[in-house]
Amino acid sequence: MAKRLVEVQLAKGRTVAGDKLVHGVFSDTEPEFARLGAEGARTAKSLATALRFRGEAERTAEIPLGGKGRTLTLVGLGKSAEFTAEKAAAFVDRAIAAARGARAASLGLVVPDHAAFFGAAAAERLARRLALADYRFDFYLPRQTSARLKSATIAAPAAWRRAYAEGAARGAAVAEGVALARDLGNTPPNQASPEWMARQARAHARRWGATIRVLAEPELKRRGMGGILAVGGGSRHPPRLVRIDLGSDRRGAPLIALVGKGITFDTGGISIKPAAQMDEMKWDKMGACAVLGILEAVHRLDLPVRLRAYLPLAENMPDGAAYRPGDIVRMGNGKTVEITNTDAEGRMVLADALAWAASEMPDALVEYSTLTGACVVALGQTGAGLFSPSDELASGLLAAAGDAGERLWRLPLWPEFLEEMRGTHSDLRNSAGRWGGASSAAAFLSQFVGEVADWAHLDIAGPAYIGGDGKKRGATGYAIALTVNWLRARSSAGRSAAAPAPARRRKRR
Repeated sequence: MAKRLVEVQLAKGRTVAGDKLVHGVFSDTEPEFARLGAEGARTAKSLATALRFRGEAERTAEIPLGGKGRTLTLVGLGKSAEFTAEKAAAFVDRAIAAARGARAASLGLVVPDHAAFFGAAAAERLARRLALADYRFDFYLPRQTSARLKSATIAAPAAWRRAYAEGAARGAAVAEGVALARDLGNTPPNQASPEWMARQARAHARRWGATIRVLAEPELKRRGMGGILAVGGGSRHPPRLVRIDLGSDRRGAPLIALVGKGITFDTGGISIKPAAQMDEMKWDKMGACAVLGILEAVHRLDLPVRLRAYLPLAENMPDGAAYRPGDIVRMGNGKTVEITNTDAEGRMVLADALAWAASEMPDALVEYSTLTGACVVALGQTGAGLFSPSDELASGLLAAAGDAGERLWRLPLWPEFLEEMRGTHSDLRNSAGRWGGASSAAAFLSQFVGEVADWAHLDIAGPAYIGGDGKKRGATGYAIALTVNWLRARSSAGRSAAAPAPARRRKRR
């Protein structure tokens, strides 16, 4: 694959090095020019004064530092009391843009002393953003000769060093998972068939030391998994259902099931989509890609967790063997579903995967899917919808998303949504009316989680990729960072609960 990540490191001493230096400056606090070195500090202070640069929001100043064309960009951050985590992310993006504009191979970033940058979570976000700064999917392009950013050095206050070392290492690992998800997601559908995705999963599982099982059509038929078979029936590329076990040797750890929708291309089937932007439907596999990215990050971090991943992979195409509106399909758990819209295919493949996952009684089950346009209408493209009957699980995922800098919003699972999905001649129908489409889809999925109480559905249709005609179009790798945070928090809580209480020491008399 084509990923090339920026190497992120912490400044070893009090000063920062790099072809391009970037320093964030608040308008109401003294700049920390000392981290530029004695000569750099004198130059920066003198020229900042001459330019009357006082850290005003959105203002920048370019300062030559001498020696091989090295330059410093001062970035105004405005008033410190008004500075937020979102503005911190924007500052990092401006630093990356400055390095790219200077065609610099190395970036030195001076992080100001502010709460928005403090702590391991902030360091993880910063390192992840820097590591992915020069990500490109250029596998199908001629060899690139343009300059690339190769390394980034972070200069943070000395008191933050321990937290930053931990967070930066985690950010680099998560970035590897994000890059893998982006690579898989961006691979075009003429290559990324269900069979190809299964081969990729097998290759990565082997590298992780994980065990993998791939169900092909004969086994899917034997298990009665009519949902995934129906969706994949119209394609020359038959469906696959992949199961991966990572950390199975950790017998004492809770079993966490992760399910990711993998529609390698979605025409809508017989209920065919409009031609405009149909090319974006290669990203309908981003749920499966996200799950593989999560496994990559967990492997690199060696988290003490036990994961079982399920990837239902199919291509939704219209031909003489395709499933039709009006069909009634029997699913893997025995429920029958009347097809009212073949473009509501994601829930069909997920239902079989969820039922299999639930039958193996995990302690928690989290599913990821680019499921509905309705969720995009509700939340836009910057956040995902969260559905769960468990307040505890929902709270944990929301907190993890906040720490990761990924937006997640809980949406309702009211009983009325399930009533809408009841069938006339079947247990369920696969599509209801227009209103509340994200919630009715989640209600449909709720019928396939069995007795698992701690389950969550993440509708990532909005933030999973950037569409349109711009240069930034492509897969994002959304949900990997938040899930890693959630798994870390859950495993830490488990260890704390299992740890014996410390012995009380007797006071000296």
